[in-house]
Amino acid sequence: MSKPQESHEAIYDARILGIPKMLILGVQHTFAMFGATVLVPLLTGLSVSTTLLCAGLGTLLFHFLCKGKVPAFLGSSFAFLGGFGIVAPKLMDAAGQQTIPNAEMLPYACAGVAFSGILYLLFSALISVFGVGKVMRLFPPVVTGPIIIAIGLILAPSAVNNCQTNWLLAVVALGTVIVCNIWGKGMVKILPILLGVLVSYAVALGTGAVDFTAIREAAWLGFPIHKSAMGLFAIDGSPEFFSALLTIMPIALATMMEHIGDIAAISATTGKNYIRDPGLNRTLLGDGLATTMAGLLGGPANTTYGENTGVLALTRIYDPLVVRIAACFAIMLSMSPKFEAIINTIPAGIVGGISFVLYGMISAIGVRNVVENQVDFTNSRNLIIAAVILVSALGFNGVGGISIPVGGVTISLSGLAIAAILGILLNAILPGNDYEFDSVNGGEDGLNMQV
Repeated sequence: MSKPQESHEAIYDARILGIPKMLILGVQHTFAMFGATVLVPLLTGLSVSTTLLCAGLGTLLFHFLCKGKVPAFLGSSFAFLGGFGIVAPKLMDAAGQQTIPNAEMLPYACAGVAFSGILYLLFSALISVFGVGKVMRLFPPVVTGPIIIAIGLILAPSAVNNCQTNWLLAVVALGTVIVCNIWGKGMVKILPILLGVLVSYAVALGTGAVDFTAIREAAWLGFPIHKSAMGLFAIDGSPEFFSALLTIMPIALATMMEHIGDIAAISATTGKNYIRDPGLNRTLLGDGLATTMAGLLGGPANTTYGENTGVLALTRIYDPLVVRIAACFAIMLSMSPKFEAIINTIPAGIVGGISFVLYGMISAIGVRNVVENQVDFTNSRNLIIAAVILVSALGFNGVGGISIPVGGVTISLSGLAIAAILGILLNAILPGNDYEFDSVNGGEDGLNMQV
């Protein structure tokens, strides 16, 4: 076996480093995804254990379908938080705060996630048949950018509500994320969410804001799938089911664009064009099936993670095997109810502080999307499309969406669903769609949803 390369050289086969170093590198990738991945169930009321299981299994499934070539980790997607907030908003506790998981409606939201993955499969098939350039003309940045902006703005009130439970913890969490992200070096800069939670949690311990009762009562080992949250049981043909689908599925239009940007970023980092080999159709297929699996198991949607791309850039070790090791560690963590209980003791104020910057960054990323793709808003066509999307998303969301009777069933459309539908239709109908997708660079750089 050859000797390890110099530290400044890229390593595509981590086996030359030996098993101990490979395991350490895998743990590092696990930490990189951890903060963002566990935050999603805290915000939605889903199970942390189930979420980690879905992240691990989803990553392994993605690698299998992509022939083990792409060093990507699939974790919880923040883009779907808006859909969960509409379909299954948390319930009020005795103190009047939205902290109780909505056990009745969460299965419908998970079903929406499962069906969202099917859109990935359809998109993958269209690319295989017609080519990526023709398909991407239907979803230019003038459509996807404003949708991403609207997602963050819809979520903003929930961030403030959580902050109001404990402004001290919220400010500490927010400040730590900002400091780490702006002035941090190395892994500190890559793990701002995790460090923000840890620092503010230490303050919470010092101020007596943490209740350890649930931790003491939790078992060390357990089965990570909670049947009460499984999306599979929501498939009953009820109006709530169809409404959940129409609310959550359009979000996949934005996350598919995010996926393309992430694959382009990983390609640029490693020096290999994964959009061509194994192909964007395969990476979309892997991401979509992982999302469908997660929804059926009661977890949030999956997405390729930018934090782990940052780890690739930092270490210059590009072997996908290391990422698969991280996926196995995530599965192991999912088997401990006591570990989930520890995560669930995080006060709402900390969640609010983290989501305060996170939701704002979702909208900012939408702005970055249209700027980097040089969307011309002096063009009336683009201005009209963006305006209709933003007003529809925020305006209809404020009045609870609209209800449409179809036969004997009443289907409710959320503001986000209405915005996505109108944006796609306007882009297809109005003349002047000159968007050309760049199959070399991905064409959608800057769509990463993670901090």
